[in-house]
Amino acid sequence: MKHVRRRLVLHFGFQWLGVSMFLLVMSLTVLMLAIQYIANEGLRRTFPNGLLDNLVLEVEEKEGSLFLPKVWEERIDQADGWLQMVDSAGHVVYSYGTPEDLKTAYTPGELYRMEETQKLGEYRIFTALDTFESESLYFILGLDDEGGRRLQRWMDSLQGEEGLLGEEALNRLGQELGASGETLHIMGEDGTVIQSVGGSPGAAAYTPLELLGMRMEPGSYPAESSLRTDPESGNVWILQRTREAGTYESKPFLYDVILGLAVLGAGVFLCTLAFSIWHGYRYGRPLLLFIGWLERMGQGVYHEALTEKDRRHVFHRSGKVRRSFRLYREVIEGFEETAARLSAIEQERDRLEKTREEWMTGISHDLRTPLATIQGYGHLLESGGYEWSGTELSEMGRMIRAKSDYMLELVKDFSFAFELKNQSLPLALEPVELGEFVRRVVLRYVNDRTLQQMSFVYEGMERDPVWIAADPKWCRRMLDNLISNAVKHNPPGTVVTVRTGRSGTEALIEIEDNGSGMDAETRRKLFERYYRGTNTEERSDGAGLGMSIARSIVHALQGSIEVHSIVGEGTRILLRFPSVYGASENKTKAPHRQEDAILMR
Repeated sequence: MKHVRRRLVLHFGFQWLGVSMFLLVMSLTVLMLAIQYIANEGLRRTFPNGLLDNLVLEVEEKEGSLFLPKVWEERIDQADGWLQMVDSAGHVVYSYGTPEDLKTAYTPGELYRMEETQKLGEYRIFTALDTFESESLYFILGLDDEGGRRLQRWMDSLQGEEGLLGEEALNRLGQELGASGETLHIMGEDGTVIQSVGGSPGAAAYTPLELLGMRMEPGSYPAESSLRTDPESGNVWILQRTREAGTYESKPFLYDVILGLAVLGAGVFLCTLAFSIWHGYRYGRPLLLFIGWLERMGQGVYHEALTEKDRRHVFHRSGKVRRSFRLYREVIEGFEETAARLSAIEQERDRLEKTREEWMTGISHDLRTPLATIQGYGHLLESGGYEWSGTELSEMGRMIRAKSDYMLELVKDFSFAFELKNQSLPLALEPVELGEFVRRVVLRYVNDRTLQQMSFVYEGMERDPVWIAADPKWCRRMLDNLISNAVKHNPPGTVVTVRTGRSGTEALIEIEDNGSGMDAETRRKLFERYYRGTNTEERSDGAGLGMSIARSIVHALQGSIEVHSIVGEGTRILLRFPSVYGASENKTKAPHRQEDAILMR
């Protein structure tokens, strides 16, 4: 039971630990995905400034050289850009994807102009200054500014009075921009759109922070924008084109958090539902199996713990318990063992009931015969129609007493067998010298004139007394039952030999006869209650309790009994008891091996 309890605790403990770890890992995974999603969204909104910030954080040094993880180099390729890192001396110490026309070193003036104009030649640049390993680095992320170059070209060649487009320029750009789906806005200093050329006219005015947002967080707007300022008129030229990847819808951060939590909750619910179904199926089937067995047991079907169908579910063809039932292996084995015991008990009960019925039939006959004799003599004496002599009356009295004694012995046997069965027999143990005790019992049979047709012999160990702890009254009853059984079931002329001796620390009693012997069935049932043998030709007085009582007394005295018999050759019954030393015995004496050999043959 301890193994089952430990297995259940470990099984369910590890199971719930596994489920908890699974939910924790899944939660962390979802959380990381959410963080990654938010980071990607932030990177897209603030691109290319967000990309540059990540490049500053991800740069590493290995063996004296700077490098970026491959994933960030792929991001630069996707943006169709390039990257340079300049040290405090103005030298480029790292570059990726740089065009051939770029320098490998810059003067302080060149770096300052780059920072002020955010341009390097025809490229639009984004810059950041950071300290890496006590060394200052200047990061330059360059992107191809095709839209800016087009705006500059238009401003130089098509701009008319007051920084606006003339009629001819409007028509020309209208056709070009209309075909490409682009829109050109010329905005005044107050944010009002003065001229609009190309596709959708868009907004009529820009708010003060809108242009800054287009510059700093271009990913937050549905269109890609290029901007140029006319230094003479102060107008701002804005070229907008639709993103190829689709428009972006600005969403609040809280919305993303709520969406992530909803996805996490749905995932946990689905996992919990799946686990509950699996858990119910895994542990519900064994319970249904046990309930079915209990129902069959309630109906009195003890011979099978599992039906044939259940056995196919529980065991493999090889006989091993399936994995889903392995947790309850001891319980299933216990059920099968209980079923086998209950079935054996039921069979034993049926057999005992049959034996009891046979015994009742026999005992009714045994009681009816002496009662009929007593009743007959009673009627004769009661009738008064006869005159009886003293001798006749004495014979009648002797017969009535003998039959009464016989019936009384039967009743005593019933009571004695009941006490032995319920272990309520009081035993007054005392040291008994086995040789003298057994010799006196045998002597009574030798002096019994009614047993002159039988011969009785006693063989003992006079030089080495053997002592046992026994109740003389019940020990005598045990020997009487065994010797009487040999007398009752053997023909006249049989020799009954009783021996005593010692074997090591055991005291031995052997009762042997050279009579009829017993067959295997009789030997097997010899000590069963109510059994009176299978020979229908011999007289079977008694209740069939004598040998059962004898064995019960042997066991009550902590002994054992063995029977050896061959049909036609005789029977030998060997009793073994733990020996003790009497007060008058020399404890240093060794047992005589010759007598031991005789008793153990």
